[in-house]
Amino acid sequence: MSTTIAGLARSSGVGVETVRFYQRRGLLETPEKEGGIRRYGDDHVRRLRFIRSAQAAGFTLDQIAELLTLDSGLDHARAQALALSRIEALDARILELQRSRAVLAGLARDCAASAGPCAIIAAFEGEGGGEGGREVSE
Repeated sequence: MSTTIAGLARSSGVGVETVRFYQRRGLLETPEKEGGIRRYGDDHVRRLRFIRSAQAAGFTLDQIAELLTLDSGLDHARAQALALSRIEALDARILELQRSRAVLAGLARDCAASAGPCAIIAAFEGEGGGEGGREVSE
């Protein structure tokens, strides 16, 4: 397969500017021009899909760059370490979201049970609202 940057972008579900951004970051090779046009092949499509899949898994572009440099047959330990690090970060984010959800659920209950000021609005205004002066950022 040989395609233009627009075709490459379309086949991977990204915009042309995203492809160029990845090229500037060194994640994706910029081919030489052939007859005034850069042509992209199957390797570019695979690389771009790899980048997008790794991003969907939550890896940063720096981590993706490192993953791309690893030898798929020899660097199991480093790839695993990157994955475990990402899992730790996801677990921390999940815990943060669960705490935020619990606080918001409590504020919603307080709001429904109160004839006075709305606990949700009071919490967002920084007045602490609800029992125990809960804040949404807990």
